[in-house]
Amino acid sequence: MRATRVFTQTTTKLIEDLRDPANTEAWEGFDARYRPVLLAFARRLGFSPEDASDIAQQTLVEFVRCHREGRYIREQGRLSSWIIGIARNVASAARRTRAAARAGDGSALAELPEESRLAEVWEDERRRAILEQALSILRTTSRADANTLLAFELFALRSVPAEEVATRCSMSVDSVYVAKNRMTRRLRDIVEQITGAYSEDGE
Repeated sequence: MRATRVFTQTTTKLIEDLRDPANTEAWEGFDARYRPVLLAFARRLGFSPEDASDIAQQTLVEFVRCHREGRYIREQGRLSSWIIGIARNVASAARRTRAAARAGDGSALAELPEESRLAEVWEDERRRAILEQALSILRTTSRADANTLLAFELFALRSVPAEEVATRCSMSVDSVYVAKNRMTRRLRDIVEQITGAYSEDGE
């Protein structure tokens, strides 16, 4: 699927299409939207990159299985709550496995946070993923030249001084500010579009 379609297709449409096992495009869209959030979510809970990858994969597969069995009913709970619940169960099982493996060395594993805290972590990582997705779309769809994009990323996102950016990008300081303003507006529009697509209420 094209990046823009993957990230801006509404959640409702994506989940409806996911019912069909033959619809690989729906799985790709679902995976592209939620795997980065789940990976970051698991990492925030203290899991290694390898364990986080396993947790993300198991969570995605388990949700799709439940959905296709008719167990996910939108009116009975938000999609994010379902996914967080599955991720919590998967993470808890992973913690138990690790605890059993460490039983002989006396080390302890921290408990998973309370449900309300898990929701906060999820929302933090969802916002971060949306920004990364928006940046990806900006880079691939913008008609701006490479120097303009570089100037924007250096100045607006990495806080490199305007004078240094101007030198590195062979442009005037004024042009650096113009690039920042123009690209920031475009990025904001993309973020709003993706955030609307993620919405679970009345898409």
